[in-house]
Amino acid sequence: MIKITFPDGSVREYEAGVTGLQIAESISSRLAQDVLACGVNGEIVELNRPINEDASVVLYKWEDAEGKHAFWHTSAHLMAEAMQELYPGMQFGIGPAIENGFYYDVMPPAGTVIRESDFAGIEKKMLELAQRKEPVVRAEISKADALKFFGERGQTYKNELIEDLEDGHISTYTQGAFTDLCRGPHLMNTGVIKAVKVTAVSSAYWRGDEKRPQMTRVYAISFPKKKMLDEYLTLLEEAKKRDHRKIGKEMELFMFSERVGKGLPMWLPKGTALRLRLEDFLKKIQKRYGYQQVMTPHIGGKNLYVTSGHYAHYGKDSFQPIHTPEADEEYMLKPMNCPHHCEIYAWKPRSYKDLPLRIAEFGTVYRYEQSGELHGLTRVRSFTQDDAHIFCRPDQVKDEFIRVMEIIQIIFGALNFDTFEAQISLRDPNNREKYIGSDEVWEEAENAIIEACKEKGLNAKVEYGEAAFYGPKLDFMVKDALGRRWQLGTIQVDYNLPERFKLEYTGEDNQKHRPVMIHRAPFGSMERFCAVLIEHTAGHFPLWLTPDQVAILPISEKFNDYAQKLCAYFDEQDVRAIVDDRNEKIGRKIRDNEMKRIPYMLIVGEKEAADGTVSVRKQGEGDQGSMKFEDFAKKINEEVRNMTNKY
Repeated sequence: MIKITFPDGSVREYEAGVTGLQIAESISSRLAQDVLACGVNGEIVELNRPINEDASVVLYKWEDAEGKHAFWHTSAHLMAEAMQELYPGMQFGIGPAIENGFYYDVMPPAGTVIRESDFAGIEKKMLELAQRKEPVVRAEISKADALKFFGERGQTYKNELIEDLEDGHISTYTQGAFTDLCRGPHLMNTGVIKAVKVTAVSSAYWRGDEKRPQMTRVYAISFPKKKMLDEYLTLLEEAKKRDHRKIGKEMELFMFSERVGKGLPMWLPKGTALRLRLEDFLKKIQKRYGYQQVMTPHIGGKNLYVTSGHYAHYGKDSFQPIHTPEADEEYMLKPMNCPHHCEIYAWKPRSYKDLPLRIAEFGTVYRYEQSGELHGLTRVRSFTQDDAHIFCRPDQVKDEFIRVMEIIQIIFGALNFDTFEAQISLRDPNNREKYIGSDEVWEEAENAIIEACKEKGLNAKVEYGEAAFYGPKLDFMVKDALGRRWQLGTIQVDYNLPERFKLEYTGEDNQKHRPVMIHRAPFGSMERFCAVLIEHTAGHFPLWLTPDQVAILPISEKFNDYAQKLCAYFDEQDVRAIVDDRNEKIGRKIRDNEMKRIPYMLIVGEKEAADGTVSVRKQGEGDQGSMKFEDFAKKINEEVRNMTNKY
């Protein structure tokens, strides 16, 4: 008999060799119907994999990320099986599950191009194969046999992957006539896949290398119920309407230029106003929390990034060094702000009394992203981080974490990100050799993060083995209006850079000590945060933040002077207003300004000009009646005060 420990701490005994499915059946028949995969001592495996010794077990359903992963991983193999039938001679690369669905990189036979018009045929074939309820069978295979098997089938990309694998750790999964090189995990059979949708096709370089062949990447998603797919497609349509690239163009927030360069966003006046207002908001909060603002160059000597380790990490795949007329003088575009901030810390001796030192910068950094990976503001080559670095003593880590958590929660509240999750990433307890720093300082930092979350009432999920090699961290994931998860705020402890830069402070004992460095970015990057904010709000920003609060619409050109007079008055009262004095009918002006998501529209004509009033329309609510323009300005400022005073 073996002991199985469940997440709630309860323990049951089973015969050795019991499977996850049998455990689920012993609990309830309903659970057995719903369970998709099984976690055994932290490893996700198939439900029919025998468990032969005492273990901690978690049963994953569709609602769990691990359950979806197994479902979509198997669906990727199902799509490959369908394409193998539809396109004989196709070669296969990799087919992973992703956050929403899965994809497969394939090399179609010569002369074959997969287009959107082919999607329906692929979907039909996938469902036809799924209805056969084909078992998904795992097999361990030697490296030589794997090379022979895939080589005989002309799968050169698979053989290249096999060459990099260690013999004795290679497995395949087979369903029907399709066999794939894979570690798993998978469903037990394809029968639970009831609905599929091929969503997109694009190109991708093999193994992400621009010098390698360009493959076809087919994206899809699948569900255990047709109703779920219908709901997802409705969500997808709403997501298209909220696409930050579309709304950014409509609202004239940002642009890209091929001449300037791919992945290099340029902020237009309205977008710049939005972004600067966000920056000013955070600067005011940071000042309250004792941060000092700094500014550092956009470039740095190559040696700076060699010292920090960023050159080894980014150098090969980043923008190449800039050479000056002086021999052997090399600079690099700044990939991170932290090395510069380490130099600011090191420029003069520090005492324990000087700590914590909190320095902040809205610093623009540059990282090379492949053309195929660029996407609006969410994946760019130039972005600005709301970076801050806290240099503190080990005993100050907990308090600093609490303070940063407070800042992040203020920002989420002010921008209506009401639903968010937190994840604490700790060391792998079974493999501590890969982390730098002593056990003592790690335990102190890990406990500080856990205690800080408890003190703030934050129910954070703990993930072992997810810490960076240089320290534990706390990440915040927000859910937007469509329920999509985005990682935004992050707080990371770092023992690596203080060591690399030989940072010191003099302690109470008059001895030299290393400070702990905390990286902190509530927004993450301004570009990505603005993209998420645009899609979350569909461009309907809070009144305090929106670039234009009021659009003044004269009903004819006779009232343009009155409209301009109002605009000048509002400007004096710190109300952001524009005048739409185009020679268009008032209905057209209203529709166009609603498209620009301007919260208030003021219609002015003969009566309003004579009475010193405005006729007010509110976005999404329609006519609000007439009022004196001075009273309207007071109303706007009162609304903004009520919003911002909360934070």
